[in-house]
Amino acid sequence: MIVCIAEKPDVARGIAKVLGANTKHEGYMEGNGYQVTWTFGHLCTLKEPHDYTDQWKAWALSRLPMIPQRFGIKLIADKGYEKQFKIIESLFHKADEIVNCGDAGQEGELIQRWVMQKAAVHCPVKRLWINSLTEEAISEGFKNLKDQSEYQSLYEAGLSRAIGDWLLGMNATRLYTLKYGQNRQVLSIGRVQTPTLALIVNRYHEIVNFKPEQYWLLSTIYRDTLFNLVVADTEDSENTDKYRNRIKNEEEGRRALESIRGKEFEVTGVQKKNGTEAPPRLYDLTSLQVECNKKYNMSADQTLQTIQSLYEKKYTTYPRVDTTYLSDDIYPKCPDILSKLTNYAEYTNPLAGKKLPKSKKVFDNSKVTDHHAIIPTGVVPQGLSFAEEKVYDEVCRHFIAVFYPDCQFATTTIFGKVEDVEFKTSGKQILVPGWREVIKPVMQEEEKKEGQEDEEKTLPIFEKGEHGPHQPQLAEKWTTPPKPYTEATLLRAMETAGKLVEDESLREVMKENGIGRPSTRAAIIETLFKRHYINKVRKSLEPTPTGIELIGLIHEDLLKSAELTGIWEKKLREIEQHKYEARQFLDELKQMVTEIVTTVMMDNSNRRVAAAVVEEKPKKAAPKKSTTQKTKKASEGIDSSQRTVQRRNNMPSEQKKTSEGMSFPRKDVGGMESMPSDTNPDAIIGQVCPLCGKGHIIKGKTAYGCSEWRNGCGWRKAF
Repeated sequence: MIVCIAEKPDVARGIAKVLGANTKHEGYMEGNGYQVTWTFGHLCTLKEPHDYTDQWKAWALSRLPMIPQRFGIKLIADKGYEKQFKIIESLFHKADEIVNCGDAGQEGELIQRWVMQKAAVHCPVKRLWINSLTEEAISEGFKNLKDQSEYQSLYEAGLSRAIGDWLLGMNATRLYTLKYGQNRQVLSIGRVQTPTLALIVNRYHEIVNFKPEQYWLLSTIYRDTLFNLVVADTEDSENTDKYRNRIKNEEEGRRALESIRGKEFEVTGVQKKNGTEAPPRLYDLTSLQVECNKKYNMSADQTLQTIQSLYEKKYTTYPRVDTTYLSDDIYPKCPDILSKLTNYAEYTNPLAGKKLPKSKKVFDNSKVTDHHAIIPTGVVPQGLSFAEEKVYDEVCRHFIAVFYPDCQFATTTIFGKVEDVEFKTSGKQILVPGWREVIKPVMQEEEKKEGQEDEEKTLPIFEKGEHGPHQPQLAEKWTTPPKPYTEATLLRAMETAGKLVEDESLREVMKENGIGRPSTRAAIIETLFKRHYINKVRKSLEPTPTGIELIGLIHEDLLKSAELTGIWEKKLREIEQHKYEARQFLDELKQMVTEIVTTVMMDNSNRRVAAAVVEEKPKKAAPKKSTTQKTKKASEGIDSSQRTVQRRNNMPSEQKKTSEGMSFPRKDVGGMESMPSDTNPDAIIGQVCPLCGKGHIIKGKTAYGCSEWRNGCGWRKAF
């Protein structure tokens, strides 16, 4: 008998249908020589400190660091999970062969390997590796099963990640909580969570400490077209590039204005240049989350859950990917997929019957490892929710667009002068829309650069040598601080380890050093909300006082540096690629944890982090439910990305006494906690100033104020 094990019941039913295993039993399906069973995401987890020794049961500085000689796993304490495991174990012991049908990724591999390890499997194991859950993909996958040993490095990378998160999370959380916490508050520290919080806190400090500088812009209007001043490049880097038309002295600006007033404007040159713009890349998970946050204000977690749902309904391919490329073997299948996108016939009909272009920007085997970019499967969707419609539409349009020609445009730059003062303006005209017929680019306010609106306009026809009257003007301006992170910009920062990278090709290279994985970044952001380390003000992410203080007291760069954490991520990828030894990675991590404990222990500053004040909403009495320990380690800082399928909201909060007489939460309340309500005083941050109407409300040390305070606005509201 061949036993197949999938990650979820729905996936198992789909596989059973293809294999002809149609007889239902408790916990599995059977038929045609196959038994198909399932897990509920993770059934097993790493043991907790007290499982190794009673000495680690109590939280005490004297017992740190906690480094087990050998890490072990255990079943998650849940009656339903334990029952399903017994069924799986019984099937495994009678099996002639096992087929691992877990999700085709690092975490999916780890989930099933732990179950097989716990069940003491000895028979041969094969691996099903597919990119979608369509019947065709499943059938093809079973014809090309691989030996499980070919995925050993994938398992080792996943295991190293889990152990690394345990080592850092368990030790650092206990260390910082006992050393700096107060009022029984747990200070959660995580390998990815803490550097991500540091990104938000550092941006907050950049904004708060920003000192606006006054400058003036000289421009003129000729034939209803705005021309901006052009200043020759100087050696002063502050006055070049996009800043070169800024006048820092008002008197100088007034002199320049008077020198051109009443004199004619002359066109000195007309420069035309044609260009092309390639279609946007296909989606990986992060770019899809970014786009959905910009366009539809969907959180990263909402987008992940939505695209995961579309995948499980067989409408799109595997979503937890970090590549925007397709492998060459997908190319022959593309015409058939396009023909089945009947709701997009307006865009697919022009491609029908023609040889599809095969661009290296789309099809490149060297850029695809386990999975390719997210694309539609061709299965016609039915009964989609509003969110599913939007996300599915994004995936389909990007897939269609890559087979369209480049967009062709003409850029026109007009140069002019008044006396010796030079001006210019630019405009862009679309000549052939190409892929823009399928995707209408939407420029978000936070993406716009100075002068970009002018560059997108269509200009009237100008002739060199023409001249006439104009209306010069001098505008007073102030420099503006960096913008707070949104979920979209934070995801990009996590992808590139905090570096601002706009070029798509360069961003692909930087992914090697990103922090977190595409599939876990959404969970990390949600964890920061849950810990009350950050709040959301409109679309902006802002740190809470607790989050700010926590990052302030961490002096160890290894804990909060996005770049250094990115290096750890790269090593984990290299383990998967047979380029780095898992044992060496863990030895380095153990040494790092030991050094952090030693350094923090030597701190005699007696610093403390103020406990977060959270307004609890009254809860209605609910019937008593069974408990689980699925997120037991979350309060100890582990960046948990463990996938579980059901009973997520049944977890009560418990407390654990320590030898010092303090008590600490041992479990988290299941499910996502609600966002702070509008009664939170910080909710006014970012709103338009009620006094001057120009600035926005910012938070100072003792009161809220207006960002235009340097310009005389006196609005103030004490805490």
